Amino acid sequence: MDVLAEVLRVSGSRGALGVMVKAGGTWGLWLDSSPGATLHVVSRGTVWLHASGEKPLRVQAGDAVLVPPGTAHGIAGGAGVTMGSCDREAAARSFGDGRALRLGSEPAQAEVIVLHYEQDPEVSTPVLTSLARPMHVTARQNTQFGRTAELLAEELAQPQIGTAAAVNSIVDLLLVQFVRAWLARHPEERSGSWLGAMRDPVVRDALARVHARPEHPWTTEALAVATSVSRATLSRRFRSALGQTPGAYVTQWRIDLASVRLRDTDEPVESISGAVGYASPHAFSRAFRRARGTAPGAYRSRFRR
Repeated sequence: MDVLAEVLRVSGSRGALGVMVKAGGTWGLWLDSSPGATLHVVSRGTVWLHASGEKPLRVQAGDAVLVPPGTAHGIAGGAGVTMGSCDREAAARSFGDGRALRLGSEPAQAEVIVLHYEQDPEVSTPVLTSLARPMHVTARQNTQFGRTAELLAEELAQPQIGTAAAVNSIVDLLLVQFVRAWLARHPEERSGSWLGAMRDPVVRDALARVHARPEHPWTTEALAVATSVSRATLSRRFRSALGQTPGAYVTQWRIDLASVRLRDTDEPVESISGAVGYASPHAFSRAFRRARGTAPGAYRSRFRR
């Protein structure tokens, strides 16, 4: 079971191109906080990222920084540059016609591609939403990521038939490659996020089993046996990595799966309840109501309306 792929699929964590920025001289752009995560990929020159509560971060060509959702931040040509607000109309025009958003003065000395990643609001399992601080991956730490970023820059520079489809696929691939590189190169960091939990082999193994068979009657004891650790060890590692018990995570994931199926399909509630691990529709309805504050049928009706 590829846990990351499965969670990204269910959570709807898909990306979209924001804009390509080409800038020179003295320049700075302050970005309002966004409900989704933002990935800045520097394709040329040097860019400084300023985030609330963080020291300015130098990001060089081939580097990328993933900024957590809801984080007000800016990009600039220097560490002490005063940043202006984003001209949304100019950004929208650049996005619409495929041309870069130009800042500062000519010639351009830096180029950065801004990408946005949002998660399905009906899914509570936090893939990107629980990130505590910006995540930085350098070009030296992931040459594969750099090559993919170059491919994206080429598609944007010379649009042709199929460019839109290619860009969408590349944007999603960049997120996966970024996460791979960050997990491989930053084992000492403990972010307290879902992605950080992937560094713990015990938790990762338990999550893979839950995601592979959500319908299985998982208990903390059953997961401990499956992962060859004690119940106390599994509980302690889960709390440290995810801030919750194994049982709470199992319930959360099951309700997430059920929520998406209730909204997007016409499957009977009875069928969904069994598919996500509940012995009876009554038990499922009780758990769903606790998690979502409404009965499964009423939840589905809200979206149908």
